Amino acid sequence: MGPLTLKAGRTKSVEQSIRDTDEPGTRLRKDLTWVDLTVFGVSVVIGAGIFTVTATTFANITGPALSISFIMAAITCGLAALCYAEFASTLPVAGSAYTFSYATFGEFVAWIIGWDLILEFAVGAAVVAKGWSSYLGTVFGFAGGTVRLGPLDLDWGALLIIGVVTTLLALGTKLSSHVSAVITAVKVSVVLLVIVVGAFHIKPENFAPFIPPTETGEGAAGTGIDQSVFSLLTGGSGSHYGWYGVLAGASIVFFAFIGFDVVATTAEETKNPQRDVARGILASLGIVTVLYVGVSIVLSGMVNYAQLRDAGDGHPNLATAFSLNGIDWAAKIISIGALAGLTTVVMVLVLGLSRVMFAMARDGLLPRSLAMTNHRDAPVRITVVVGVMIAVAATAFPMSKLEEMVNVGTLFAFVLVSAGVIVLRRTRPDLDRGFKAPFVPALPILSIVACLWLMLNLTALTWVRFAVWMVVGIAIYAFYGYRNSVLGQRLAAETAVGPAAR
Repeated sequence: MGPLTLKAGRTKSVEQSIRDTDEPGTRLRKDLTWVDLTVFGVSVVIGAGIFTVTATTFANITGPALSISFIMAAITCGLAALCYAEFASTLPVAGSAYTFSYATFGEFVAWIIGWDLILEFAVGAAVVAKGWSSYLGTVFGFAGGTVRLGPLDLDWGALLIIGVVTTLLALGTKLSSHVSAVITAVKVSVVLLVIVVGAFHIKPENFAPFIPPTETGEGAAGTGIDQSVFSLLTGGSGSHYGWYGVLAGASIVFFAFIGFDVVATTAEETKNPQRDVARGILASLGIVTVLYVGVSIVLSGMVNYAQLRDAGDGHPNLATAFSLNGIDWAAKIISIGALAGLTTVVMVLVLGLSRVMFAMARDGLLPRSLAMTNHRDAPVRITVVVGVMIAVAATAFPMSKLEEMVNVGTLFAFVLVSAGVIVLRRTRPDLDRGFKAPFVPALPILSIVACLWLMLNLTALTWVRFAVWMVVGIAIYAFYGYRNSVLGQRLAAETAVGPAAR
């Protein structure tokens, strides 16, 4: 058996995972309540999705049927959220899906999902930081936050926001939660403004046709390698508009829900994780679903999808829809709200990534020195490293077509977490579960099917990029993580002691 096959059998027990949280020098402070977790969840979910992805998906892919796509994505997230809530209440340890997989499927699968989460949070934070930089220019009236340095376009706006949120997080999670709460109140107010003001400008004729006909023909968008895998497999002519567009739209607007799983990464820092993590996850997801469906209905009624597509040059946002209706004052407020909203999204994504990599470093799969905390039990080292990683990506590299990369990684994580609930129920029925997902195993199975369904409706090119990322991750694990695993060294020491004792 090769080393990777052997490694897959190393499973870290729930009890050992919890004991590791008390290791001197790598301990996190328990400061958070369910209200803090709800704020984190809402603050990261209401951001890039509602202010950018919503309008572009409506204009380019779904048309007025956008609300159906949102409901599909919300149902998928709701099923996964119940599975996350059970795992987080049973295993309140930093790392989210990475830690959960370690306790059920073993170290190799845990590494794969950890590498996958790095993709989700790092790319997501970099994309949102660049969006923040763009809105900065819109709000203050200049051409974006970039400057030309030789062959590179340095995005100083993205660098600025990443530097600010990294500093806040390094000072402590509780402080960042207070800042996040204030900014979240601002952007939720802006979303409510969109719904209330936009409702007075709904025109029934804009809802027809509710599902526009599929775009076909040579050169049409959503065809070829940019076509969803499902439409390719079933012989569809394209995945922009039509029912294939509605299905593909659900896979895209799923990006707008990404972030509620970040709540699970803070379980180790929660005062009463058995109760509060489940509350935080479900409350944040419920709030944003209501807001998203409301915005999608209002947007569909305010402006014709083709008009919005043409006005935004293929990349419209909510402010564009209000400008087309002559409500320029609201468009300006929306831009300010988007700037505030994207600030907290970057903050919570940096938080989530730092906690996942912290857990991986504490397990030795990344350098152990990165898991050290300071005198206030704050993981400053890994937070700074994460900030630098995201800053480099956001300032030096172009970000296009990456929302789908984030989506495929997240959906893959959801599949493993849902499967893990079934496995842990059977292998460890004795564990104390602060929250139990209902209808197990039926509900986790439905969650897996729904996630795989959305993954099939992503483009073929996205799958190719995801495969390349996974190959790189497996290579790093084989040459570093396998040899430096704390669990592996512990098991080797126990094996050596055994024969000596005999």
